[in-house]
Amino acid sequence: MIDEVVPGVYRLRDTCNVYVLRAGREATLVDFGSGAVLERLEELGIDRVTDVVVTHHHRDQIQGLARAAAAGVRIWAPPVERELIDDVDRHWLMRPLDDDYDLREDRFSLLEPVEVTGVAAEYRVQRYGGVELFALPTPGHTIGSVTYLAEVGGRSLAFVGDLIYGNGKLWSLAATQWTYTGAEGQIATSISLALLADRRPDLLLPSHGDPIGETAPAITHTRERLRGLISLRREDDWDFDDWFRNPWQELSPHLLRSRTSMATSYLLRSESGRSLLVDWGYDIWTGSPLGADRASKRPLLTTLEGMNVDIVLTTHYHDDHVAGINLLRDVHGTEAWIPENVAPILADPRQHDLPCLWFDPVAADRVLPLGEPIAWEEYELTLYPLPGHTRYAVAIAVEVDGRRVLFTGDQQTGLPHLLPNYQYKNRFGIDDYVASAKLYVELRPDLILGGHSPPIEVDDAVLAQLRETGDCVAALHRELLPPERVEARIEPYRSIIARGEAFELDVVVEHGEAEVDLVASEGWAVERVSPTRFRVTAGDAPVRRARIAADVAVAGIRYGQIAEALVDVT
Repeated sequence: MIDEVVPGVYRLRDTCNVYVLRAGREATLVDFGSGAVLERLEELGIDRVTDVVVTHHHRDQIQGLARAAAAGVRIWAPPVERELIDDVDRHWLMRPLDDDYDLREDRFSLLEPVEVTGVAAEYRVQRYGGVELFALPTPGHTIGSVTYLAEVGGRSLAFVGDLIYGNGKLWSLAATQWTYTGAEGQIATSISLALLADRRPDLLLPSHGDPIGETAPAITHTRERLRGLISLRREDDWDFDDWFRNPWQELSPHLLRSRTSMATSYLLRSESGRSLLVDWGYDIWTGSPLGADRASKRPLLTTLEGMNVDIVLTTHYHDDHVAGINLLRDVHGTEAWIPENVAPILADPRQHDLPCLWFDPVAADRVLPLGEPIAWEEYELTLYPLPGHTRYAVAIAVEVDGRRVLFTGDQQTGLPHLLPNYQYKNRFGIDDYVASAKLYVELRPDLILGGHSPPIEVDDAVLAQLRETGDCVAALHRELLPPERVEARIEPYRSIIARGEAFELDVVVEHGEAEVDLVASEGWAVERVSPTRFRVTAGDAPVRRARIAADVAVAGIRYGQIAEALVDVT
């Protein structure tokens, strides 16, 4: 059945509602269903479909999408769900099934991959064929869901996917359960509905259900019912409306702390009205799913609307501190200022075997030196190396509103315990916390601002506690570890090459000169270029994640194949 929603916009009831936006004799579609719409174009006076925009990755939305690709239609996906469409084979191969606590409906994905033209430009208007659409992130039904807004005949239309079904109703509650015990997706749905209501759409066009003309009452009713359901799953009475409506806590007139980000971001304001962010990872964080795939991680810009964000400056490379930087640059034109010891990690994450790497490279607009004052507006910032939580981190010192402030990322927890937050995979060193305690004493900050704890008011007792903890960490590690330990790694850690292609690998050995051999798959050639650099030529067969190992000996002691690298051969 096809009905005209407004002049020039039609709804075809298929496995989902497929919306047809006509522009002359061509059309853009919102979602695709089984593809039956291609058989109905003539009766709509349409010669061809130019584009399909997808609200989310579920099969009922796009199960026939291969038909669109075969017809030469351009396909646009939500940014964090692209891989669930054009790289879905990898998802099916990697998705854990045994002892599974990840309840997201990410297996409601295509059975076979379909090539995607590109991704929707979130927070911006983009032209798709003859139609202009604004892509508003609306997580809830899925983490990556998008609502498309269009102005048609003087009316604002919102193509909402499965964000809402009707007045007070959702198409699925199971889809909003992202974790085994949480209500993250329901909270996200409520927030997304509130943000959509702020834009005052005249008509909501859902993937399932009829068009909703009384938009404000429908959204309000649905949010009221959701709040009742959420309250049954939480022991606290969390006022998340106040949380996301008033996201910035004022620490002083020119220094704000985000209440909604994960990890905590900070905003430094100038007298001119410009702003500098320290770290920007995940905004509007309602809780994390268990998945480590891209579709479980979504950066947002919700709480920065209306702000002039000139600069974002990073304390370290972890995804919860940098995931939103590329989106921030694309939408706000913000420059990324990255410390010199962090920039190489963000520029080429596949080079490194480190945890918490963001999926994409994050380029530096400016690489900042350590130990040299950096001017921004009326402020002077100085970056200092801060190993401990990770080797690739800095402390950022600046005076704000008459107080000496030090941003320290994730170096330690907050008061009263001030526990060291180190992970060995981050390349922790035994004396790192001795060094950071010494730095704190030298800088004597009034306020330490970390990534996952409340602000720390610094006095002599705090400095003494940090020094004692650093000394204790170092002493215990020296007591527990043998002196002849060796660590090694291969760089780049991950490579993608063609069959028969030659490429080079470096073996980096900590703690002494080493004798190194490289071991590769049968049929691969290995040539030594220098004592620790090798040229490898891949075999003739395609393979995924072929393993290469470094066999290491130091001072006559053989440690074996203590480092590996992974290679995809295409």
